[in-house]
Amino acid sequence: MGKLKKAFWKDAAAHYESRLGRWRNLESIQVREADGPARSRNRLEGQRILEKLSPRDILLVLDERGEGISSAGLAAILKETDQEHPGILCFIIGGAYGLDDAVHARAHRLLRLSGMTLPHELARVFLLEQIYRAECILRNTPYHH
Repeated sequence: MGKLKKAFWKDAAAHYESRLGRWRNLESIQVREADGPARSRNRLEGQRILEKLSPRDILLVLDERGEGISSAGLAAILKETDQEHPGILCFIIGGAYGLDDAVHARAHRLLRLSGMTLPHELARVFLLEQIYRAECILRNTPYHH
């Protein structure tokens, strides 16, 4: 949800996106945040997210109630998805008020980045770093020790 506004978030995201670019086609799609009360905001933001997806897309939705996984666990998910699912893998990060139930219902899996609440800008950078780390694990590069 939303754009990265601060230069340091943009720089950090660009850093990991460029590193990932040698191994994966990566596209970061921002969905405009909605205004209003949390429930109506989430519904509209959820609609905007779902409109960007195709039926074949594989959704990994990041949510505080999701399954906690390790970096090696994320690597295993990437490997399994690459081998067994023909769609595009999509990681979904919600906005300040979370995600609509319709997005949760469409998810193939709910994952938790942390037991702590993160601002969505930090969550995006954190996720990009973890995807990069997972790719390094799969390729036996020395980044992950």
